[in-house]
Amino acid sequence: MKVLVTGGSSGLGAATVAALSEQGDTPLVLDRVPPQSDVEYELADLADSPAAENAVRELADRAGGLDAVFTAAGIDHPGKLTDVPAKEWERVVQVNLLGTAAVARAALPYLERSRGTLVTVSSTLGLRSVSDATAYCAAKAGVVGFTRALAAETAGRVGVTLLVPGGMHTKFFDNRDEQYKPPPDAKLNRPEDVARTVLYALRQPPGCQVRELVVCHEEEGSWP
Repeated sequence: MKVLVTGGSSGLGAATVAALSEQGDTPLVLDRVPPQSDVEYELADLADSPAAENAVRELADRAGGLDAVFTAAGIDHPGKLTDVPAKEWERVVQVNLLGTAAVARAALPYLERSRGTLVTVSSTLGLRSVSDATAYCAAKAGVVGFTRALAAETAGRVGVTLLVPGGMHTKFFDNRDEQYKPPPDAKLNRPEDVARTVLYALRQPPGCQVRELVVCHEEEGSWP
């Protein structure tokens, strides 16, 4: 199975790339930085939709098609609406929401030919909003609406799954101000565990779809 993974150089994306490789699949990575694993990749910034679409097509053509796409790439810039620079606020929406749409748009012709599957990534904060996260909550809520609409639009031609993960032990939080980092005792999942749920969604038989998956630590603070 040939699977394109955005954000495949770190975090959940990298964990999914590793899981795919272990299962004998062929991961293809789209990221801003090269992956550490020896896999095919293209560099692109998901805030640049045309560049993202071109990178998807380049990877897909080089691989001879796509069987699945996993849009794991995501960023955040927490802070009060009036404190976060407009350019940074908008970039969160561009990468998380518009980048997801751009990748899906470019990948759909390939997935229709293979009757493949698209798995998008929202967040528990796409369902439950909190202070100091207006850009992230808006973008991830947008991914929920986008994915549900796309599932209806492509029913019978492409499988579409929405993944809603809680917090994970990744570098996602590293560059934040201390007040926005999880405390040392935070209940977070391992990305490797969440990656296995992605593979589960991708391996359903024809006609059977896992439409939505909420995967979080059993004591996740942002769920329900």
